[in-house]
Amino acid sequence: MRMNTCISAPVSCPGIRTGTGPEMLKKAFLDNLFYLQGRSLETASINDLYMALAYTVRDRLLHRWVNTLHRYMTEDVKVVFYLSAEFLPGPHLANNLLNLGLFEQVRTAMNELQIDLNVLINHEEEPGLGNGGLGRLAACFLDSLATLKRPAIGYGIRYEFGIFDQILTHGWQEEITDKWLRPGNPWEIARPEESCEIGFGGRTERYTDSNGYLRVRWHPDLVITGVPYDTPIPGYGVNNVGLLRLWKAEAHESFDFQAFNMGDYYGAVEAKVVAENISKVLYPNDAARKGKRLRLSQQYFFAACTLQDIIRIHHRQGQSIESLPDYWAGQLNDTHPAVAVAELMRILVDTHTLPWERAWDITRRTFSYTNHTLLPEALEKWSVQLFGEELPRHLEIIYEINKRFLDEVRLRRPGDTDCLSRVSLIDETPPRYVRMANLAVVGSHAVNGVAALHTRLIKENLFADFHKLEPGKFHNVTNGVTPRRWMMLANPLMTKLITEVTGDAWHTNLELLSRLEPLAADAPFRHKWMEVKRRNKEKLSDYIREQTRISVDPSSMFDIQVKRIHEYKRQHLNALHIMTLYHRIKQNPDTEMVPRTFIFGGKAAPGYFMAKLIIKLITSVADVVNNDPDVRDRLKVVFIPNLNVKVGQHIYPGADLSEQISTAGMEASGTGNMKFSLNGALTIGTLDGANVEIREAVDPENFFLFGMDVEQIRDLRQQGYGPGAMYKNNAELRAVLNLLRDGYFSHGDTDLFKPLYDHLLLHDNFFVLADYASYLDCQARVEQAWRTQDRWAEMAIINTARMGYFSSDRAIEEYCKFIWHVDPLEVEIQDLT
Repeated sequence: MRMNTCISAPVSCPGIRTGTGPEMLKKAFLDNLFYLQGRSLETASINDLYMALAYTVRDRLLHRWVNTLHRYMTEDVKVVFYLSAEFLPGPHLANNLLNLGLFEQVRTAMNELQIDLNVLINHEEEPGLGNGGLGRLAACFLDSLATLKRPAIGYGIRYEFGIFDQILTHGWQEEITDKWLRPGNPWEIARPEESCEIGFGGRTERYTDSNGYLRVRWHPDLVITGVPYDTPIPGYGVNNVGLLRLWKAEAHESFDFQAFNMGDYYGAVEAKVVAENISKVLYPNDAARKGKRLRLSQQYFFAACTLQDIIRIHHRQGQSIESLPDYWAGQLNDTHPAVAVAELMRILVDTHTLPWERAWDITRRTFSYTNHTLLPEALEKWSVQLFGEELPRHLEIIYEINKRFLDEVRLRRPGDTDCLSRVSLIDETPPRYVRMANLAVVGSHAVNGVAALHTRLIKENLFADFHKLEPGKFHNVTNGVTPRRWMMLANPLMTKLITEVTGDAWHTNLELLSRLEPLAADAPFRHKWMEVKRRNKEKLSDYIREQTRISVDPSSMFDIQVKRIHEYKRQHLNALHIMTLYHRIKQNPDTEMVPRTFIFGGKAAPGYFMAKLIIKLITSVADVVNNDPDVRDRLKVVFIPNLNVKVGQHIYPGADLSEQISTAGMEASGTGNMKFSLNGALTIGTLDGANVEIREAVDPENFFLFGMDVEQIRDLRQQGYGPGAMYKNNAELRAVLNLLRDGYFSHGDTDLFKPLYDHLLLHDNFFVLADYASYLDCQARVEQAWRTQDRWAEMAIINTARMGYFSSDRAIEEYCKFIWHVDPLEVEIQDLT
């Protein structure tokens, strides 16, 4: 983009907004405390102090952001717009201090004011704008885009209430409201002047335009305003700043004065309530029809706002609508924003009156799509009736896309009606559904999986017909994590050790961790490594005691599984292993066993009964194991509640063993596996997701592999899997499951875990019992390896040294090179005041 622009700013005390020395930072902090918070040091609360410091850091951040914007406006640049229903950025303060290079200066300034910087960092509320890996990946990508100097905007929803806060009551998960905005959010800037008007429902009308062409006009019966809120995302060690723009839904008219005067007090604010529901909560329960309608409305709302926004910017730069793909690369992060394909077609055909073929070419060249799941239930479908009621014009457009696409397929695959049925955008099974994943594939120029195995399964199974039709469209971009958040911020002790021996270039080039590998053979360095690990485990032990009142031994092996609770992730397989070890102790109280602390964390979807029952199982096993004197601290079981980014930063550095035990072929990639390995944990896992590539990177001898692979599971399923046979033929498994059945872990209640017991013996869809024996054998190898601590340290160092590939920086470089074609742009800091 090129634009002649003059950027002005209010005159302020020289340096108080931009200075980075401790003295100037101290003055700026006191200035913000007094003038923005209305407090002195003597009267300020912790929140006042936090807000004043956040505004002080934000000033320096905005200085870079305005310079970044100025550079974009005066150059021809292509910009990534990343559409995601989830963003999990984590707390901003510490990350911004790190990326801006201000940590030590700010710490000095706060110390001189007798303020503990760590207290302010820990005080910050975390934006709960995501459910797990999808949102965290999006946040890692924004960090990497800015660090790699790529112009980018992340687009999503500003949920008033994010993912619920999790508490445990008698071992059961309970959900409480995540009020992350209550203390105030100093990092965001509202932009009401750039609001969008978004329609819903209504009807369509056909008419003939002045040139005699048949056109369609959409008459929505509800219009909602989308207000953007901007959060700058700084790159590490560079002047470039990216942007996270989140949309808040507001009523077009929020108060009906006439209704109020007539005594209809609810009616006076009804429009406000209806509108604001759209951005009220992340992932409303969609079991009921109203929930489905709201979720579809959310997806269309942020996709439509985003497209209006980029087209407005595009026109402001003096560009024609037909050049949109030359200046904008749109990434659909899973199927949630897939309706953007139909919305862009509506804008191009109905508003800009482009011929269908030209509009379709622009649309496909604009979008690319990342698939994140192989689970059928995660591939969203909307009933045709609901979709038509909410988005009547878009349903017509989808029908037309489908008609033209199926005509092409008929020419390529004559007589193959089964193929037509599989690739159709409409599932004709009553009551008929719109397949959003198929829409995303057809409407994009590129489709990618997020791990080598995942991409292979996409090509061979999930989208096999599409791959045969357009093999060049499909790519693999294995996920990655940002080392800034997940090593430098989360694990400063290990960061210091690594930097001392390798230099600091690895901060932005993770492949340089390979310089560590020769030191794996160095005994003094191994000792230092394990000392750092011990200190991290002591810190984690303190945190566990604070959160759960359970004391754990940091000299024990910390065996950790933290991730969303789901049957395919098989936390219950882990629990069966614990129950087996416990059973061995009860059979022989003097049995030799490596002391282990089993640490769990993760949230279950509110409506997912079996996942909640698994949490209850873990906490029930913990109650028995932790209080049985026969165990003698050989086993401890802990469930850390409310797993989020902030909690994860406590956990990953303290792990010895990383449990990545999902059913092969179920996990798209996983990124927790990368975070654990980066922080020096060894992995026990299946050949699933990115585990495959991690194992290849670290060598099989440094990875604990167990379980069936994808082909073995497929063959077993085809032969007819009978989990009852596993129970019958394995005496130890039978004994453990009988304890579960007979109420041993539930105070004699034989009904509590009956659904789980019955499901495992009758169905076992995720092959828990089939992999049980292999898992136990592998855990025995883990125990044997742990007994030789010198060898364990060597393996841990090699794991970290070979994690270079799993950086989100590498992933973004691949997206930019092979899919988006977006180049870096240097930003120089100028005085633009």
